This record gives sequence, C-alpha cells and structure tokens, in this order.
Amino acid sequence: MSWYGNSGDIVVSTRIRIARNIKNLPFPHKMNGEQIKDFCNNIKSIIKDQKFSFGSLKYISADDAVSEISAMVERHVLSPDFASNFSGKALLISEDETVSVMLCEEDHIRIQVILGDNKLNEALIIAKEVDEFFKSALDIAYTNELGFLTACPTNIGTGLRASLMLHIPAIQNLGVAEQLSESISKIGFTLRGLYGEGSKAQAGFYQVSNQVTLGITEDEAINNLEGIASQIVNREKEARNELNLTETDDLVFRALATLKGARILTSSETANLISMVKLGVSAGRIKDIDNSLLLKLFIETKPNTLQTKHGILTANDRDILRANIIREAL
Repeated sequence: MSWYGNSGDIVVSTRIRIARNIKNLPFPHKMNGEQIKDFCNNIKSIIKDQKFSFGSLKYISADDAVSEISAMVERHVLSPDFASNFSGKALLISEDETVSVMLCEEDHIRIQVILGDNKLNEALIIAKEVDEFFKSALDIAYTNELGFLTACPTNIGTGLRASLMLHIPAIQNLGVAEQLSESISKIGFTLRGLYGEGSKAQAGFYQVSNQVTLGITEDEAINNLEGIASQIVNREKEARNELNLTETDDLVFRALATLKGARILTSSETANLISMVKLGVSAGRIKDIDNSLLLKLFIETKPNTLQTKHGILTANDRDILRANIIREAL
C-alpha cells in the first residue's frame, strides 16, 4: 500500500528525511559525472541483497526512469530538486514507495520515509534502520563538534528534517496562514507548500517542518515538531468552528456534486474540489467517503502520474480521463 493509502484527517502524512555524506568526497554539486557514476555503482553493490524490516530497496538509475521522474515528485517519492537535475544519478526505493533514498541530490545520500497519518516516531525508526546500514557500510562525514556534515549548513548536526503534511483549509480561507508561518518561523519551524521548499500551498495543503538541526537530538526534533503541529491542528479546528456552517455546507456539497458529475476536470480544479470534500468528510458532513480515497484521487490524477500510467495525453485528454476516474471512484 502506498503512503497515501492510510492518510489522516488534518495531519495527512509524515515524512522523515536524513542527509548523509561521504568523508573526503566532494559534495554532489562539486562532483563530476564519473565521480557520480562511481558513487552510485558503489551504492548499488553494497545494497544488493540487503534486507530491512520493511523489505528491500530496489536500485533504479534515474536515466532509466525518465518517464517516471515527474510522477514520482507528484507522489512525494522524489524531491523537485532531484527531478530538475537527475542525469547520471540514481535512487533506491521500497516496493510500496514509503522508503526512498536519493543518491547525489543535494547530499550524497538522502534517506526519506513517508507514511500516511501522524507517524513521526514510526517513520524515524525506519529511517534510522536505513541510516545505520549506510553508517556501517560507508565512511560518513561526521565531527564531534558539528555532528553530521551536509552540503547546506542549515542541515548540519543531526542532518534530520521531519515534516508533517497538513490539510488546513479553514486557516487558509480565513487568511491567517501567512501570519501563522511568520509566527512559527521565529521558533525554528517552517510552513511551506505542498512540495516543500520553494513550492506554493495548494488547496489548503501545507508542510510544517523543523529548521533547527544543530545542537539538538533527533528525538528532540521530533518532539518539538509534534508540539507545534498539535498547536496548528487545534488552530485549524478553531478556524473550522468559525466558518459559517450553511455556507461551508454549500461549498462542500457543490464540490462533491461537481466531482461526481463533471466530464472535464483540470488538475488545479480537482485539488480545490477534493480539498472541500475532504473538509466535509472531516467534519462528519459526508459519511460514505473516506480521507484515503480522496487523497488517492488527489495524487493519482496529477498530470504526470496519469501519463505514466496511461501514456502521452493532451491536456484536454488528461482532463477528461481525470474526470472519468474520479466519477467512477465516487
């Protein structure tokens, strides 16, 4: 089951990312093509036949998966940065795509675990298992003074970034998301768009993550994030109570009717409609649809994901296919 097969209500999903680098090897942006190739081949050899508690990690050359790269970004398996410059690089991925490792993105090794719902501790345990394997097999760059060394100074220390994807449409609709973002940035957290750094919020979906990686432990980072996320969740619940019930019901059921009846749906329109229906499900106004189905439709009807599964399509063909898939599902 993919990570979005078990999505939550306000807290939709959890992501743990750990950055590691190899001692005496230039950071990826300073490596030439031959160095990248040698590094990836080395990882391929050491990961072969390695078993983890969640199964194995399949080695994939990014150049052999060109048609799938953009779709993997839409499914949050890969970062937009990796997709923008993947030539000669590689990734490791579990069968259900909940665990992935990007090789030579910003750092030599970027371990990522993404799970549905709020499962920070569970995701950290899995990420640490993969991390311990690499630390035992490779000479990881580390100093007692600074901790793990990373390409970006903001990741030095634990090298860990933890994030939660939140669905907070009421906060967005009340126009207080920017104010919230400014407030939490002062205490070491960041509120970003759907695809992390540099991306915009879409349909009420945001990512909240830690900014501080130096001078704290991994467990402290997780606990701190849990605390701030709890405050945001409570603020979203308050914001939902401030919404006009009749007006919100009207938006929710109009959105549901459109999804059930539309013959053409753009990606952005779909995102906004699903967001409203999800709000209705969370509020108990819609009882025969669950959050996991909505998020599955949200992810799997993205443009590149559709093309990976159904072949090259025109924009209009995608919009028609998207509407058909959603109509049948609902």
